[in-house]
Amino acid sequence: MPGLASRTTASHLGARRAGAVFRAIHKGLVWLVDRSDRHYLVVLLLGALLLLISLYAASHRLSIDTDSDHLFSEKLPWRQQSEAFARQFPQFSDTLTVVVRAPTPEEARIAAQALNEKLRADPTHFRSSTTPGISPFFNRQGLLLLPPKELESTIGSMLQAQPLLGPLATDPTARGLFHGLDLMVEGVRRGMTEDLSSYDAALGNVAHSMEDAISGHASPLSWQALLTPQLVGANGGQEFILIHPVRDFTALQPGRAATDEMLRLANALPEVKSGRVRINYTGSVPLADEEFASLTDRAVPIAVGSSVLLIFWLMLALGSWRLIVPVIITLVAGLIYTFGFAALAVGRLNLVSVAFAVLFVGLAVDFGIQFAVRLRARMFSERNFDDSMHETAHRVVSQIGLAALATSCGFLAFAPTDFTGVAELGIIAGAGMLLALLCTLTLLPALLRLLSKKEPHAEVALPGGAKADAWLQRNRKGVLAAFALIGLAGLWSAITIPFDANPLHTKRSDTEAMRTLTSLMDDPNTNPFTMDILVKDLAATRTIGDRLGKLPEVAQVVSGADFVPAHQDDKLEQIQQASDLMYAVLNPGERQPTPSYADMRAAARDTAEGIASVADKLDAKSPLRRIGKALEQLAKGSDAQMATANQALTQFLPYTLHQLADSLSAERITMENLPDELKRDWFTPDGRVRVQVTPTASAQKTQGLRRFVQAVQQVAPDAAGSAVDTIKAADTILSAFREAAVYATLAIGVVLMLVLRRLRDAGLVLATLLMSALLTALLARIGGLSINFANIIALPLLLGVGVSFNVYFVMNWRQGMQLFLGSPTARAVLFSALTTGTAFGSLAIARHPGTASMGIVLLLSLLAVLLSTFAFLPAMLYSIGLCQAPDKPH
Repeated sequence: MPGLASRTTASHLGARRAGAVFRAIHKGLVWLVDRSDRHYLVVLLLGALLLLISLYAASHRLSIDTDSDHLFSEKLPWRQQSEAFARQFPQFSDTLTVVVRAPTPEEARIAAQALNEKLRADPTHFRSSTTPGISPFFNRQGLLLLPPKELESTIGSMLQAQPLLGPLATDPTARGLFHGLDLMVEGVRRGMTEDLSSYDAALGNVAHSMEDAISGHASPLSWQALLTPQLVGANGGQEFILIHPVRDFTALQPGRAATDEMLRLANALPEVKSGRVRINYTGSVPLADEEFASLTDRAVPIAVGSSVLLIFWLMLALGSWRLIVPVIITLVAGLIYTFGFAALAVGRLNLVSVAFAVLFVGLAVDFGIQFAVRLRARMFSERNFDDSMHETAHRVVSQIGLAALATSCGFLAFAPTDFTGVAELGIIAGAGMLLALLCTLTLLPALLRLLSKKEPHAEVALPGGAKADAWLQRNRKGVLAAFALIGLAGLWSAITIPFDANPLHTKRSDTEAMRTLTSLMDDPNTNPFTMDILVKDLAATRTIGDRLGKLPEVAQVVSGADFVPAHQDDKLEQIQQASDLMYAVLNPGERQPTPSYADMRAAARDTAEGIASVADKLDAKSPLRRIGKALEQLAKGSDAQMATANQALTQFLPYTLHQLADSLSAERITMENLPDELKRDWFTPDGRVRVQVTPTASAQKTQGLRRFVQAVQQVAPDAAGSAVDTIKAADTILSAFREAAVYATLAIGVVLMLVLRRLRDAGLVLATLLMSALLTALLARIGGLSINFANIIALPLLLGVGVSFNVYFVMNWRQGMQLFLGSPTARAVLFSALTTGTAFGSLAIARHPGTASMGIVLLLSLLAVLLSTFAFLPAMLYSIGLCQAPDKPH
């Protein structure tokens, strides 16, 4: 069969040519080590010059980008959709949101308005500042914006309060309130106790204000809670201030100065000083600032501690400072070179790629340890240094070169993906591995030559390694059977391990911005995971709003159409009727003279006696009982106590009466008379209407949020917003890692085949790598971990570390070594793993949850790699008898 013979001949010729190419590369790398050894001063000078250039580039051209939106490619459809929405409504981007909380709505509103005025007067720190829920429009038209049933209920509450407000309209003092309470007592006397039950919460506040006044301090009464209890939250008042701060992008936390200035202005408010009002904040700006702060928190002590531990491992591995110092200098130089490359090639470090430094240290130190341990095994003999260096290079350069190339492929496989954060990490770290290789083959030999000195011979094999090899050889079948079971369990774990798409779960929960955001999650009005739809007109908006409101996944739908409500004629008629019925309250005529404290005490005594006369008709928990007791004490109390009570009970009364009059003078709302700031938030310049959809509480979990997004997009496929961004980002990440895993495996497989030139040998490396991945999934599942935005980058590290360690042993066996764990390579791998684990451990103890989870998964990956390399791989090698057919050494 001449055709087959010709193809076989061609195949052999191809293999020979490939072998000749790699022998030439091998000789070239050995030559590079030899020349760096002989001309060490030149190499060190060039290295120092490159060091200065890298430092200059890093300091002038490398920035930190904490914007999580930049972690994904702008070419993605969902990113383009999100950016298009942001261009239409830029006021919702780059914000500092202040949450003003107080026991009463009035206090929250007054404090928010006061703080907003201060912020608007400081253009140095704040570009703009608004109070979205406070405006003349809402004051006047608020009732008209309520749904029909809610409007009816609210007006009913106002009318019920008319008897209480009537005396106060002409006598806005504590005496007027006591006379109003007399009317409630009269209602109880006539059997209307049940009708007054809706005021229990408000009357409880009255009792509380009186009791506090008796104790000597004022607790202002909320008249808004008395008038419209259904419109007041159970926790009191809450208002928002939306700020666009001036950011300093030369600072590590660009918005920190503005946030600090806001807090300084807020803390100067009398309401805040008294402790009645609390100021909290959140928003994209402080969240980004706190993210960077938490990433760098305790960075210095962690770096110092891990550096000391790393040096300790190097001392155990290498035994001599003359070997340790060159390895450390080479490592630091390679890291600085990589910083310089990042500055020139990428120009920024994002929230993911910033971790490259730790990853570089964890991986690149392996090259130095491998070289130094092998050199140590040879240089402490009768040979001269040049011979030892040459022989070490001859033995190790191909292994280190293959490990570096395969690791680099693992990283660079992420470069084509749409997950920009990891793509940039892949580019920087992939180039870093090649730079580390270059430093190991040039700078390290030069430093070793500079510090070389003849020393006594030392044993460098791993203690107990020979016995472990013998045990593995005897029990290889049992070991492989055990790993087969572990692999199946790992496969199940990999399939079922959950993915947490909520980016908030990777942030520190104890920071101010995150605490505040978490406290707002359960409120549909402040839930951050919303979706936004742009609809062509008001009629279509109402139609789609009705459809969305019926979805079980939806908690609330708000749109621009809600601010031009339907059925305005009916609502205006109801409001007008309420205004007519409350005419005496709104137009009180001549006011009574201000009473003395004695007059107030007399009124308190009369009301207390009235309450006591109907006590048998009151529920045991009725707040009127508390009010009666408080009135008895006030009637017997001092002028100071009555003055405090009068202030607390009536402080917000004029404010509330003014608000009441304003709200009962509502007018028809049209598109023409909508305020500009409201139009800007809910309508585009071309007339489209914004619809905002909020999910139920179930959306705080990934699956619930995914169901919410799917349900809404079935109705409105073009919906955008943070909920869509979160789910699409998760899908992009998973897709990127699937693509990168395929690319990396193929690239590593090709590299292994080209270098090793045997399918079986490449298969051994890849099989061990697969076992490491399955074992990692199993350990993570056992540990209760979920995959998130941060720890998923353990995958390229798993590929890099796994390939490096496995390559060393497979190539040693190819060269005829009979021992596996009882070799200098095993010692180098173990201490390389310890130093790598130290670097990864520094991430695991970080306070930033995302970084910590990344470190934990990396440590689990490293443990999985060690178990696979030290047990699974040798068991396979012994089973197939690879040691019986070694390659000839190069």
